[in-house]
Amino acid sequence: MGRRWRDGRGTLTVYGEPGAGAGVRVPLEIAASYRARTRGLLGRDGVDGAILLTPAGSVHTFGMRVPIDVAYLDRSLRVVAVRTMRPGRLGLPRPRSRHVLEAGAGVMAEWGLRAGARVTVEPEAP
Repeated sequence: MGRRWRDGRGTLTVYGEPGAGAGVRVPLEIAASYRARTRGLLGRDGVDGAILLTPAGSVHTFGMRVPIDVAYLDRSLRVVAVRTMRPGRLGLPRPRSRHVLEAGAGVMAEWGLRAGARVTVEPEAP
């Protein structure tokens, strides 16, 4: 069930509680190349929506200006864990994590994104 995305934009849909309805749609930046993943949110004051780092099993916040929410996703795009990280931190690797979502601190809870939730990624057409 391996997914291969390219750098670009798309839409993230968060399905929180089972039977909760259509899900929350969020603008998404996809960072699939080595260069885009290592750059991530470094040096930015925030992100419109979320950024997907793929493949990725852990992240750090060295060089970041603001705290962020980090969600670790398994290969079926189910959320393994969600953490808020302050700048200058090193996140622990998550064994089942294959992708990482990053967003502004506090917004993932508003979207209903928590451990056990499922997401979908729809890349924009090139």
